[in-house]
Amino acid sequence: MPNTTMAEQISQKPGFIAALDQSGGSTPKALAQYGISEDSYSSEDEMFKLMHEMRVRIMTAPAFKNHKIIAAILFEKTMDGLVENKPTPTYLWEGCGIVPFLKIDKGLEAEKDGVQLMKPIPGLDILLERAKKLGIYGTKERSVIRLANQPSIAAIAQQQYEIAAQVAAHDLVPILEPEVLVKSPEKAKAEVILRDELTKGLEALPGNYPIMLKLTIPEEANLYADLAKHPRVQRVVALSGGYSLDEACKRLKANHTMIASFSRALMDDLRISQSDQEFDAILAKAVDKIYDASVNKS
Repeated sequence: MPNTTMAEQISQKPGFIAALDQSGGSTPKALAQYGISEDSYSSEDEMFKLMHEMRVRIMTAPAFKNHKIIAAILFEKTMDGLVENKPTPTYLWEGCGIVPFLKIDKGLEAEKDGVQLMKPIPGLDILLERAKKLGIYGTKERSVIRLANQPSIAAIAQQQYEIAAQVAAHDLVPILEPEVLVKSPEKAKAEVILRDELTKGLEALPGNYPIMLKLTIPEEANLYADLAKHPRVQRVVALSGGYSLDEACKRLKANHTMIASFSRALMDDLRISQSDQEFDAILAKAVDKIYDASVNKS
């Protein structure tokens, strides 16, 4: 069974989830936003080393440990790295009281019929076993929806639930992340279809393992409220999806059963050139704003 103390925190504690899981193609963009250009590194190993240093700076900042962040989603290399000479999941849980999750998808297939399914995940069972031993509580896997194509969205939901079952077999809690693009020309329609397909999948879900959902903040406020109340769902969390911090928080406040799981919106104003004092103050301001939007609803 998943760790019961962690489960209680994820289900009940006020706060939000920090997404520190940029990987692959998104890493250079995240580093550039932080102020590290591509000519600052000459290999993938150097790139990920710089990314880990950025994440360590975030995780060791006072604002990250003020009990407003209830969980963090990690990239595999971050999970395998050290923070203050401790394995990252150990540092987060024992040092900060933050529940560690792991991003497990390996990117997206080419778009077909308005969606992008996940690529195959080779060696997933081995990765899940290793994650469990390192103290990881759950996983996150992302696919993408651009158009309101019902059969395609049904395929997205089916793939997400299939991976969830594999994750749950290792006593880990899966976060399903079928992201509707914020720039989709059919965003509202796609979200209604997705809600219906996720509901069907929940009703047909075998076993008794819990899941979580990470979804784009919907055009119709509280569209996912019934999903959040389902007994198999520990929490519904929101991705920022390219919205600015202010816009993401404004939209999140209107959704009473969603908390944040932001990445770009959390880190957009952080720069390598900032002093530790400046860095900590900017991070604290973002943490406070995201916490407020997650806890105090309009």
